[in-house]
Amino acid sequence: MSMNRREFMQLLAVAAAGGMSLHSNFARAEKAAESLYDLPPFGNVSLLHMTDCHAQLLPIHFREPNVNLGVGSMRGNAPHIVGEGFLKHFGIRPGSLEAHAFTYLDFVEAAKTYGKVGGFAHLATLVKKTKASRPGALLLDGGDTWQGSGTALWTNAQDMVDACKLLGVDVMTLHWESSYGAERVKEIEEKDFAGKIDIVAQNVKTTDFEDPVFKPYVIKNINGVPVAIVGQAFPYTPIANPRWQTPDWSFGIRDEDMQQAVDAARSEGAQVVVVLSHNGMDVDLKMASRVTGIDAIFGGHTHDGMPAPTIVDNASGRTLVTNAGSNGKFLGVMDFDVRDGKVADFRYKLLPIFSNLLPADPEMAAFIDKTRAPFLEKLTEKLAVTEGLLYRRGNFNGSWDQLIVDALIAEKDAEIAFSPGFRWGTSLLPGDTITMEHLLDQTAITYPWTTLTEMSGEMIKTILEDVADNLFNPDPYYQQGGDMVRVGGLQYTCDPSAAMGKRIDNMMLKGKPIEAGKTYKVAGWAPVSEEAKDSGPAIWDVVANYLRAQKVISQRALNLPTLKGMDGNPGVAI
Repeated sequence: MSMNRREFMQLLAVAAAGGMSLHSNFARAEKAAESLYDLPPFGNVSLLHMTDCHAQLLPIHFREPNVNLGVGSMRGNAPHIVGEGFLKHFGIRPGSLEAHAFTYLDFVEAAKTYGKVGGFAHLATLVKKTKASRPGALLLDGGDTWQGSGTALWTNAQDMVDACKLLGVDVMTLHWESSYGAERVKEIEEKDFAGKIDIVAQNVKTTDFEDPVFKPYVIKNINGVPVAIVGQAFPYTPIANPRWQTPDWSFGIRDEDMQQAVDAARSEGAQVVVVLSHNGMDVDLKMASRVTGIDAIFGGHTHDGMPAPTIVDNASGRTLVTNAGSNGKFLGVMDFDVRDGKVADFRYKLLPIFSNLLPADPEMAAFIDKTRAPFLEKLTEKLAVTEGLLYRRGNFNGSWDQLIVDALIAEKDAEIAFSPGFRWGTSLLPGDTITMEHLLDQTAITYPWTTLTEMSGEMIKTILEDVADNLFNPDPYYQQGGDMVRVGGLQYTCDPSAAMGKRIDNMMLKGKPIEAGKTYKVAGWAPVSEEAKDSGPAIWDVVANYLRAQKVISQRALNLPTLKGMDGNPGVAI
């Protein structure tokens, strides 16, 4: 059946009114993309935003979480809404392209229909298209860009540095970038990025004299309007990542310093002030209520793809808080109408990047092919086939994480295994071949060593309690990043709303209670202490050995805690 554009739009209207899903017809989805990426310009200042791509140069699958719990005042508010509640909250039609991009619903079926997302060649096409309709627009990179793939690790981040220059990034801030070490980060800033990309981070200072390590902000002129971009690197970098990688840098949230930076930018004539943040969305929301004079916060770290900004009132006005997802899935577009020296109005759109619906940019595609060529033999090694969906995202566990802890227990002859609550890592569909590249998507870090430790039951509980407080502390300024540590072998109960030290209970191993004074063999990886360097084989080698032996990875049940007090919480759908 053929139809013209008018007939197709009429069909879309009828389908939407009747609740019809368009999953079954990709050709119609292709037509829908024409309107998806047709974004009329607005105002006179435009800022494009990407974040947390985690070095994914190629299109990938990435499943959004079905558990993103909010506690206290955060319960029931964005970003702590999942599934059908998310669609209702943001007015997204079930079964649509956007429903697949923003939620886990019908993930496997929709992924097969709509294909992969992201990829720098397709992102480049969208960036060029959007900039062409918005003269002077800047591209902001929220960080977690140089880490997350085998090629980024093996090139010491050079592949992503060159890709971002080619993409046209103008300003960026940092988190995982620091895990390459302070010397490497400064080398890139002073050589590769000189005169091209500004690194901004008002909250990173030297440990001796509190001197700024990076520019706190830059002011760019967009169509005659001075626009300040203030940087906010991840404030808990030396806790979430090894301190020895940035020994002479101090971090922190630094509200007072942020206020000083905003005021200084205003005093220099900035008519628009935005923050390029890697705080995480809950921290950004609190900061927006405390620091005045910020027009918008472009957030990252928590990988929350938010279709609309949250508007936060503060003492002198309001601040728009956005978060642009992860893994190259989205491009945020903020248009400001600036009049009489201030923002009068705005439009915002978070555009999902469907690689089947956007042509690849030839120049970027050629660069990616050339960059990957020396590593293809290692990247494409076939390790096993997965019978079930493999994903990593959610507060407590994902099937990729389950596979990692299962491998640790088997290969290290352990009773219990811990795996970090990382949010990055691509998804694989049932029947896909697991390659070394896919494994590295889950494990490629600069401190990959595995460990085997004898721990007392008391110590195990202390670790779980500490991580739970980092995740569920009712004050977001005390949340130090990441999701709950993934646990293999051990079952437990978790009450996220309980007081510190009282969230974890009923710890069991093979049907028997964990004893506080008894020792257990616990495997893990990604140790942050300098003493743990080279403590054991790299995690990818351990898991690769397991996969090669298994050959076929069966669908496995997730080892999830029993939750207390979370009935009716819109951030959970288990």
